Amino acid sequence: MPATLSAIQTEGAPAPVGPYNQAVAAGGLLWCSGQIALDPRSGQLVGSGDVEAETRQVLANLQAVLEAAGVGPAQVVRTTVYLADLQDFAKVNALYAELFGQGVAPARACVQVAALPKGARVEIDAVAVLA
Repeated sequence: MPATLSAIQTEGAPAPVGPYNQAVAAGGLLWCSGQIALDPRSGQLVGSGDVEAETRQVLANLQAVLEAAGVGPAQVVRTTVYLADLQDFAKVNALYAELFGQGVAPARACVQVAALPKGARVEIDAVAVLA
């Protein structure tokens, strides 16, 4: 029997700019698309190159998607952090820990990439267990 797929949409996070959803619920898991620091209302990148400001917006966007699916950071089991520059790791990690540092922190990969959409400095995706 094929899995039932449900698209998750919220105005609290930026609208997708391509043929994908903010998240998809399937098989008891929530698969969240990568979030960059786009303001959900204007669609513009925030932070003017400040990786901490970008990270705050990325985490707010991701949290809005989780909430739209009825879960929170405590249900996140896996993330991937994409950085334009690994020199930003400590700054991003400190802010990431504020959201995911309580209880059992998610498994995670963090990689430096050649570029991110719209010139962003950080992108984070996630997988969560649906309650």
